[in-house]
Amino acid sequence: MKFRPLHDRVVVERIDAEAKSAGGIIIPDTVKEKPSQGEIIAVGPGGRDEAGKLIPIDLKKGDRVLFGKWSGTEVKLDGTDYLIMKESDIMGVLDDAVAKKKAA
Repeated sequence: MKFRPLHDRVVVERIDAEAKSAGGIIIPDTVKEKPSQGEIIAVGPGGRDEAGKLIPIDLKKGDRVLFGKWSGTEVKLDGTDYLIMKESDIMGVLDDAVAKKKAA
């Protein structure tokens, strides 16, 4: 992908939710909610304060993050769906241990 977000924006790729519930029931695609977890694909340089000083973004490419249900703008680049959102729309970064446990 050849896309560079501007200012304090990031590009996020959604991580698909589990197809089974905790009780083992398979959830059909028609009732699945869009996942609110994703991986950072690209990061802008950061925002600027009132004095014009650059404020770098705390996120980096590859971070797994949580974001709000209606956060960001959906775009399709090279046939893949992404979200472009401001850094402030992201609620937090998942630690490696938590992310691995979720994936297993």
